[in-house]
Amino acid sequence: MAERRVNVGWAEGLHARPASIFVRATTASGVPVTIAKSGGDPVNAGSMLAVLGLGAQGGEEIVLASEAEGADAALDRLAKLVAEGLEELPETV
Repeated sequence: MAERRVNVGWAEGLHARPASIFVRATTASGVPVTIAKSGGDPVNAGSMLAVLGLGAQGGEEIVLASEAEGADAALDRLAKLVAEGLEELPETV
């Protein structure tokens, strides 16, 4: 299983707009990904309600994981998005 641990770079955490950006990027990756707070239960990273339900705050560590083919590249891109608090997923990561 591929896994990335990253601190949330958005000051407001994974709420509203940042969660929407993250969920869209996850879905666009075409790879099933889970997200969890460090030490918490993983949820579907492609579900807006699940991501909002995490209540991940800015600076808090989250864990992204996937067992799918192509997971490493997808997780690298998603981890960069979350860590840097980007407004959209960069094309060249």
